[in-house]
Amino acid sequence: MDKSTVARLLEQAEPLAALSVSHLSAATRRKLVADELSVNAYPTDDGGFVYVGAPRYDIPAETDLAAIFELAEHAGVVWLKFDAHAAVIDGLTVFNEPGAG
Repeated sequence: MDKSTVARLLEQAEPLAALSVSHLSAATRRKLVADELSVNAYPTDDGGFVYVGAPRYDIPAETDLAAIFELAEHAGVVWLKFDAHAAVIDGLTVFNEPGAG
C-alpha cells in the first residue's frame, strides 16, 4: 500500500458527527426523509447526512437545524449524520413529538 496515497486521502477527510434524529423537530425530520431540507442533505433509512461546510456554507431555514449548524461550525464539524440509533447530545434540544419518528 502506498503510504503517500493514504496520506493524500486523509488530507481530504472531513469531520462528521453522528447524533440522534430526536434533535430534529417532526417537521424537519419529514423534510429530511423527503429530501426537502433547505440545505444539502442525503436521506438514509434511519435519518440522513447533512452538509454543514467549513465554514458553514448556509443557514438552514429550519430553526432547529440552524441551531445545530451553529454548534457544528464552532466544533469544526463539516457533516452531520442524523440517525435513529445515534447518541443524544447533552445540551441540544430533544423533540419527543407524536409521529416524529
